[in-house]
Amino acid sequence: MRIDFTADLWWKNAVFYCLDVETFMDGDGDGCGDFNGLTQQVDYLANLGITCIWLMPFYPTPNRDDGYDITDYFAVDPRLGTLGDFVEFMRTASDRGLRVIIDLVVNHTSDEHPWFQAARSSPNSIYRDYYVWREQKPAEAPDSVAFPGEETSIWQHDRRARAYYLHHFYRYQPDLNIANGRVRDEIARVMGFWLHQGVSGFRVDAVPALLQVENRSEAPEFDPQAYLRELRSFMGRRAAEAMWLGEANVDPDDERQYLGGDEGDALNMLFNFVVMQAIYLSLARRSAEPLEDALRRLPKIPKDTQWANFLRNHDELTLDKLTVSQREEVFAAFGPEPQMQLYSHGLRRRLAPMLEGDQKRLRMLFSLIFSLPGTPVLLYGDEIGMGENLSLADRLAVRTPMQWTASAGGGFSSSPVSRFVRPPVDGRCGPEEVNVADQRRNPDSQLAFVSRLIRRRRETPEFGWGTWQLVESRAPSLFAHRCEWQGSTVIAVHNLGPNRATLTLDAQQLGDCEAVDDLLGERKLQPRSDGSLRITLGGYGYRWLRVRRIGQRPRF
Repeated sequence: MRIDFTADLWWKNAVFYCLDVETFMDGDGDGCGDFNGLTQQVDYLANLGITCIWLMPFYPTPNRDDGYDITDYFAVDPRLGTLGDFVEFMRTASDRGLRVIIDLVVNHTSDEHPWFQAARSSPNSIYRDYYVWREQKPAEAPDSVAFPGEETSIWQHDRRARAYYLHHFYRYQPDLNIANGRVRDEIARVMGFWLHQGVSGFRVDAVPALLQVENRSEAPEFDPQAYLRELRSFMGRRAAEAMWLGEANVDPDDERQYLGGDEGDALNMLFNFVVMQAIYLSLARRSAEPLEDALRRLPKIPKDTQWANFLRNHDELTLDKLTVSQREEVFAAFGPEPQMQLYSHGLRRRLAPMLEGDQKRLRMLFSLIFSLPGTPVLLYGDEIGMGENLSLADRLAVRTPMQWTASAGGGFSSSPVSRFVRPPVDGRCGPEEVNVADQRRNPDSQLAFVSRLIRRRRETPEFGWGTWQLVESRAPSLFAHRCEWQGSTVIAVHNLGPNRATLTLDAQQLGDCEAVDDLLGERKLQPRSDGSLRITLGGYGYRWLRVRRIGQRPRF
């Protein structure tokens, strides 16, 4: 009997789906999504083909930052249900074969959290050192503010405490002091509690901010990298197959440290921010070069770690790793109006309206992100082509209610639209034009395409497990790469431009090839007499090709 040593690395060949409980489905008719509503739609997610649900924060909160300002790490916000409702959702998801990861937001709390209220009440409180305080406002670097235009400093004076507290994000989100051993114990308790409820891991918010110690001289013995390893070890003891996915938008040279260096014993996965930004620059230029350059810049990572690839997430589409001139190219192509831009380095737009609903480009991009080395991550609603609501503030523009039907409220809730937790998208890409019910009945809809693509991706483990390399092409718009795993080779080819382009794979690249299976076209291609294969793609075309070795059985 062959032992499958890959089972505990389930996330290598997973498909993640990010959703916000409060905007996904309202189960009790009060205008706010909840766990009862989400549980009702678990079958939709299972039928879509995704394998892991990523839940945005659902903890008790004043909700000034869409739930990222937390007042209790061990409960469910009453607007969204009860802990019992969460358990019922977990049971249903498990029954359908779906894993669940949740947001771990422990770099800061809400200023209404009991810890902070106790900390500001007295300098002698044991919670005082849970946060970072200074009697005088320290100097700060010009680029230290995460949200330019929203905040002007990372230090906020508190009259009651008569001191300044550190906040790398909003002023109502004081930073926790990671150098304090009691804080680290609290974080372990939070992780242990939710692992006991059955979650399969965590998406870790703002990892660089979490590990940052403001004054290292005050904590000379604290080692952030050793701490990541300790938490990873703790998580493994509590739940052997649990994983954590880190949000660390850093330069490629700094990424390996978050994954644990050569040992790979820190974070399991990192979001691939650099490649994501390069995709949009390539699309704007109709050239594969920026994407190829970004992939070449990626550090070599241990085999037991992984990249998480995405086109959009729940935040602004950040372009901060591009140069100013490159950023302007992307702005001009996909968000030329000032109201579409945010923080001078991002777009607060959904994928479909950025591409004007162009199905050729949309489907090519989905094919690309599902075939890049790593694990794909979808944002709720992108599978149907949801739009944004630019009348909403900041990043809330892309966090609108899910569109289930063609009704004015999109079937999100039975309550009047005026009572919705957030107004739905209006006009193009709104529920009248874009919704689940209509697309379910259309075998050529975007929803049907994405579902087929998800299932094909799950049948193509080479992309998640294999070693990869770029394939050279003479056509500037063609991006091609190959992945090798357990003797199997898959080659993905994508045309990032509107004109036809041709790629020739020679006999040396194909090896002892008997035939080539077109995985998305579901047909067999035969090499020419000289052993080469010529592939022509139309504008924004795409192919996944599995090389069938001589004597090897077809694998679809």
